[in-house]
Amino acid sequence: QVQLVESGGGLVQAGGSLRLTCAASGRTFSEAAVGWFRQAPGQEREFVAGIGRGGDTHYADSVKGRFTISRDSAKNTASLQMNSLKPDDTAVYYCAATSRTAFYATLRYLASQKSYVTWGQGTQVTVSS
Repeated sequence: QVQLVESGGGLVQAGGSLRLTCAASGRTFSEAAVGWFRQAPGQEREFVAGIGRGGDTHYADSVKGRFTISRDSAKNTASLQMNSLKPDDTAVYYCAATSRTAFYATLRYLASQKSYVTWGQGTQVTVSS
């Protein structure tokens, strides 16, 4: 079973940037898809971005053009670069991993929380106006 730990959250002003990192331990997650989700106070957890086993990426419309997801199989990590941050981006951000999956991943697959078997504890991102 893989364990996931997020880091890189914090407080930033609107327009600023943060880079979140998800580190996997226990086993490699190179054969898994990885997703980032977020949950704002009083809101449901929602999909932010996902990357398939083959490196294909998908994003929520709200973050397209501002966020970039990537993965480094050699380091067993995945990252979420967040630019042009807005107060609406304030949330706890979670990374999640699927079990071994197909080489290519669709948006529907990556955006569904049911696709994921392992979740991190989350990291707080706060964007001030």
